[in-house]
Amino acid sequence: MLLQWFWIPLGVLAVVVIYQQLRIYQIHREAKKHEELFQIVTENAADMIALVDVKGRRLYNSPAYKRILGYSAAELGETSAFEQIHLDDRFRVLEAAREARETGVGKRLEYRVKHKDGSWRVLESLANAVRDDKGQVAKLVIVNRDITERKRAQEQLEHNLFHDPLTGLPNRRQFLERLQTSFAQARGDAGRPYTLLLANVDHFKVFNESMGTVAGDHVLLEISRRLTARLRQEDAIPRRDGGGVATEVILFRLGGDEFTILLGGVGDPSDALRVAKKMQEAVAAPFTVESREMRVSVSIGIALSTKEHERPEDVLKDADVALRRAKALGGSRCEVLDEGMHSRAVGRLRLEADLRAALTGQQFRVHYQPVVELATRRIVSFEALLRWQHPTQGLISPYRFIEAAEDTGILVSIGHWLLLQACGQLRDWEAARLSDEPINITVNISARQFADARLLNDIQQTLKETGINPARLQLEMTETVAAVDPKLTITVLSHLKHLGIGVILDNFGTGATSLRGLRQFPLDALKIDGSLVREMQTDLASGDIVELITGLARKMNLKSIAEGIETARQVEKLLELGCQYGQGHYFSQAMDAKAAQEFVRAQGATVRARAAAK
Repeated sequence: MLLQWFWIPLGVLAVVVIYQQLRIYQIHREAKKHEELFQIVTENAADMIALVDVKGRRLYNSPAYKRILGYSAAELGETSAFEQIHLDDRFRVLEAAREARETGVGKRLEYRVKHKDGSWRVLESLANAVRDDKGQVAKLVIVNRDITERKRAQEQLEHNLFHDPLTGLPNRRQFLERLQTSFAQARGDAGRPYTLLLANVDHFKVFNESMGTVAGDHVLLEISRRLTARLRQEDAIPRRDGGGVATEVILFRLGGDEFTILLGGVGDPSDALRVAKKMQEAVAAPFTVESREMRVSVSIGIALSTKEHERPEDVLKDADVALRRAKALGGSRCEVLDEGMHSRAVGRLRLEADLRAALTGQQFRVHYQPVVELATRRIVSFEALLRWQHPTQGLISPYRFIEAAEDTGILVSIGHWLLLQACGQLRDWEAARLSDEPINITVNISARQFADARLLNDIQQTLKETGINPARLQLEMTETVAAVDPKLTITVLSHLKHLGIGVILDNFGTGATSLRGLRQFPLDALKIDGSLVREMQTDLASGDIVELITGLARKMNLKSIAEGIETARQVEKLLELGCQYGQGHYFSQAMDAKAAQEFVRAQGATVRARAAAK
């Protein structure tokens, strides 16, 4: 009986031992399963999964490390987990690891890790604590996701929000933010001044219309490159007293052909003008676009910050007023805002509105100024000159409105109307048999018209409608227009010559036409600029230039025409120098068609009387 009771506990003990062994086996088996499951998950995960101890030593690295960062497991095992982290990010990662060990809770963070090829990848990381039997954090499981491409896309998106897509320059949005900051600083206790330079490419629409937007973009890119290179030298704006002042110089592209420069810390107009002149110098060198050499210029408006500016936009408006002034004075100029410019700007806006109304309201008129043969005083041609019969201001000269017509884009329509009216008037004069000798009609062509693709078609249509002989029509263009795009000039002039139309180069002697370019242009006459005619008796150099032009015209078998003649002495001098034709107030002012008709008849009678007397 005693023996029986002895064996019962032993049996129970054996069962307990066996049960415990079975339980340990099951635990190990489950652990192995968990370990196998962990290995399967980590080895097939797209993210990088690492197991590190509390000292940062790597205990395990998933195969994704090799694919994403280029390091093998052996290479990773040779280094600390923190050594490949960017130095600027390392402290944040160490702090996050310390917090995870102390609290058992990891936090999400981003940091940079060096790729094996030396580049940097951006990782998004989350650490989870693994505790030991005592509840202490023994290890950290770190899941790293490569977000480099996502970050690049975000940065590109942010860059695009604040930068111009064509030039890469800061755009209007960034400019307005910077202007707001400068405005706030200027109104603060320190009163830090700033200056705004607003630049516009002269006749850029002509470039786009004549050469296309691709060539226009090329011009804008080259301008931005040149301005950026020049302005890098302006880290300090030297003062007139020889000192220097630290400044912020930022170039922006506001859109189209408009650029602006913000000069922080600059409140002296002479300093701003010096920077503006350097901008113009940088742009002035010849461009090569689609194998064509051309030149461009910029007009610049300058506005300085003042206490009177109530909003940042007020400074921009002032710069725009100054820019309009620079354009109105002929372009390629720098103008600083003054008090009187505000009223002039308001007047300009009113003028532009009136111009639109004038075209639809038939307010334009044509006046005619005769061109005579200097030796005989015989009328050989009439130049058709545009006038505006304003309902309240009376007859307005084109000098007052031609720039506004160019800016508003209606100059092409006005020019076509002028051509049609002049040719129609010549047809009427020919029908009335005003003169025994044929009389030509001369019409000026603007830069915008010359670049317009419809020009040749408009001319042909006008000739067809009026029925005049093409040989009786002469088109006049300035040296400046001809020099903008020499290849285009040659092409258009060749077509005109093919039609039988004469071509006169106006303002000769003051422009930028090279002798080589002049030789290539199919011309009929050179018109000597009126400023040279006025000065040739008091300025020897002007007289020499006139003589050179008349000699050049003879050598090239071209006619020479002097404009702006006001005295008999000028006529005598021009004849001495070999000039053939002339026009000016000495012979007659521009007049309406009826007065011109009477003038022809009167002059014809005078010429006949002189011939009879001889």
